[in-house]
Amino acid sequence: MDEVAPPASQLLAEARAALVGAPREGLGEERVSRWRGRRIVRIGDAWHLGVLLLTDTLTLATAEVLRAADPGRRGYTAESARERAERRAEALRGGFAEGEVAHVGWSVIDVEAVDAGGASGPLAVVDGVASVHWSSAGGWMPLQAYLRERIELLRG
Repeated sequence: MDEVAPPASQLLAEARAALVGAPREGLGEERVSRWRGRRIVRIGDAWHLGVLLLTDTLTLATAEVLRAADPGRRGYTAESARERAERRAEALRGGFAEGEVAHVGWSVIDVEAVDAGGASGPLAVVDGVASVHWSSAGGWMPLQAYLRERIELLRG
């Protein structure tokens, strides 16, 4: 008799239980105001597991990851370096501590849709197994193995 693969929701619930006490990283959201200018403010935190972010209740797809920092007075050889420095400064202005990680631009994954056999963000059911598309160049990996590996890395 074939073994039925566990649904994504069960695997993610087990991952949350295994992550209790593990370090979390900040979730940020961009804000703009006339008086305070552009900044990235903390709206929560999550466990960072590669392409996934887990909060106590939500599963999110990662996007931009940055470390809050003062841009200081530097000369930049590339405009992209100047832009990255400004993004780090926006996190600092928004309340993240110097050196603290901020995740910005993340999106909510519909785990119920994945459990129903569909796809959402980097998660999908592939050949009856909840799987994760772990990189733009990589293929699909069973979610259970991916979570086990990422939890070990985070805890290690």
